[in-house]
Amino acid sequence: MASALAAKMGLNSLRRKQAKNFNIRISTMESDMEFSCEVKWKGKDLFDLVCRTLGLRETWFFGLQYNIKDTVAWLKMDKKVLDQEVPKEEPITLHFLAKFYPENAEEELVQDITQHLFFLQVKRKILEEEIHCPPEASVLLASYAVHAKYGDYDPNVHKPGFLAQEELLPKRVINLYQMTAEMWEERITACYVEHRGRTRDEAEMEYLKIAQDLDMYGVNYFLIRNKKGTDLLLGVDALGLHIYEPDNRLTPKCSFPWNEIRNISYSDKEFTIKPLDKKTNVFKFNSSRLRVNKLVERQRLEREKQLREEAERARDELERRLMHLQDEAHMANEALLRSEQTADLLAEKAQIAEEEAKLLAQKAAEAETEMQRIKVTAIRGQEERRLMEQKMLEAEMLALKMAEESERRTKEAEQLKQDLQEARESERRAKHKLLEITSKAVYTPPALPADSMPADLSFSRENLSFDFKDTDMKRLSMEIEKEKVEYMEKSKHLQEQLNELKTEIESLKLKERETPLDIIHNQNTEQGTSKHSNFKKLTLQSTKSRVAFFEEL
Repeated sequence: MASALAAKMGLNSLRRKQAKNFNIRISTMESDMEFSCEVKWKGKDLFDLVCRTLGLRETWFFGLQYNIKDTVAWLKMDKKVLDQEVPKEEPITLHFLAKFYPENAEEELVQDITQHLFFLQVKRKILEEEIHCPPEASVLLASYAVHAKYGDYDPNVHKPGFLAQEELLPKRVINLYQMTAEMWEERITACYVEHRGRTRDEAEMEYLKIAQDLDMYGVNYFLIRNKKGTDLLLGVDALGLHIYEPDNRLTPKCSFPWNEIRNISYSDKEFTIKPLDKKTNVFKFNSSRLRVNKLVERQRLEREKQLREEAERARDELERRLMHLQDEAHMANEALLRSEQTADLLAEKAQIAEEEAKLLAQKAAEAETEMQRIKVTAIRGQEERRLMEQKMLEAEMLALKMAEESERRTKEAEQLKQDLQEARESERRAKHKLLEITSKAVYTPPALPADSMPADLSFSRENLSFDFKDTDMKRLSMEIEKEKVEYMEKSKHLQEQLNELKTEIESLKLKERETPLDIIHNQNTEQGTSKHSNFKKLTLQSTKSRVAFFEEL
């Protein structure tokens, strides 16, 4: 019977390879897509088609997963799809899922579609309890999930019971408390109301920011044994490799960051890790499944490839930013040079203006002095003219008097002449002949010289003009981009919300229903141990001591 089934499957596989096309269904967390693919297509051809259909550019986080026997496998990019151990029935079903989780979603995720796919996958893992989530965080995450779906809370629309059909909390959390569905909805809605004003993308990002601090976020677990044969779990995530006890997937016993691991290899069922410190012995563990070893090795290689790609992208981005900053610096230098030239020109104009102002003031002072001199001269001229007129008047009066005196004397002279003539006639008569003496005196008064008037002094003021035009100075502002070196801590408001929620529902808890992971989480919380603080604490130990500790577990 088994041989007949194998023969039938082999026949189906042969027929599929002989056909030109085959049908494949790609299942995402939100919907399914079907494609008709060519038999020669490799995994990369199919993967690229799916990413193009989704509009996804941040492809390095994702892969195509399929189920095989009692485990899962990822489609290899460099091999033909039909040459891999994909399901034999058509349409072939593959799951488009995230293979690698960002350590800090807000910093590493750029596209909205990438963020949305991560949100859906992480939400599903929390609800299916593949990621342990404490009750208070579950309620807060549920409120962000509600906001991402319904938008801002509206009491006229979101009336009691509107979440009745929604799957928002893990069943473990619901069973842990003596609370009805209405009570849970009331708690979730109270948080939902506070998210008013956020967009769907912002609500999804807040969800991821809370989820990424959960202990089991992004960790893939594999069953292993050390040299002593102790059953352990190997956890692989973005930080490195972690060793867990089987009943405690929250707190690793020891951790090895990727930057401390030089090489990973496997042979048959033995897995070997070589630390970067060559003085430290390699440590080995066994897996009962060869496929697990291959998965871990492949995941490490793909993680290294992802890190290289991210480093190259970061390098390209830095180069792009450097060129952009250089262009901005060049433009800023040119603008600064123009500003300096403008400033020099303005300074020169100001100096010229100052000199011209001084010259103008000097000329104005000279003009004022000249005006004063003119006024003084004019006053003097007026006084001289007054004196001259007075002298002319006196001269005229003198001339008049002299004319009158001349006339009087002329009359006297004529009278004397007549008297003289009569006297001479008497003498001539007396002496026979008198010499007639005739004399005439004419007096012409001297003409007074007229004083000449001083020449008018005229002053023509030199007109000076200065045209000064204000130039607006543009302020140069350059925003220097600073890369964040530390991941954001939870806000104080968020922590207060979680503590408040925990206090509100603590009295309704049924402690007998707590799972081992709930108890471990509570102990870690009481001790102040978190995912990141524990990782930092473990990696402070020497690699050698961690290897020895692993072998002694």
